[in-house]
Amino acid sequence: MIRRLLAARSFVLRASSSLAWLPPAATRVALGTVFVQSGWGKLHDLPRVVGYFESLGIPAPQLQAPFVAGVELAGGALLLGGLFTRVASVPLAATMVVALLTARRADLASASDLFGAVELLYLLLLGSLAAFGAGALSLDALLVRRFAPDEEPKG
Repeated sequence: MIRRLLAARSFVLRASSSLAWLPPAATRVALGTVFVQSGWGKLHDLPRVVGYFESLGIPAPQLQAPFVAGVELAGGALLLGGLFTRVASVPLAATMVVALLTARRADLASASDLFGAVELLYLLLLGSLAAFGAGALSLDALLVRRFAPDEEPKG
């Protein structure tokens, strides 16, 4: 019985190790798609976005709206390819913080409301990508394999 449990444990560990590329790739594709679509939509309806930013009290909405749209579009595209993922995650996370503090503030009466906000989920996922990187299935990993200096032999 113990041998079977140990064999099952070993199998699960091998299988999960071989799938380690999947969570960061799925996270990147999901977030990248959301941000590319959002940025593209904002760029194609800037007057409406400027008006919305004005209604939220965001300073200089004529500058902020195209800036945020560009950050979302470019950052989302970088996430999709897994290129400069850690860097791209930071400004995207900042847009989520601003969204929580402005657009969603009225909806967040308690901490439990915050945990139901999709912006918080995006913020946490972006934090994960910033902290742990794009994963093995990414252009970041390809660049590291191609251009990282080889380790010198120890000894």
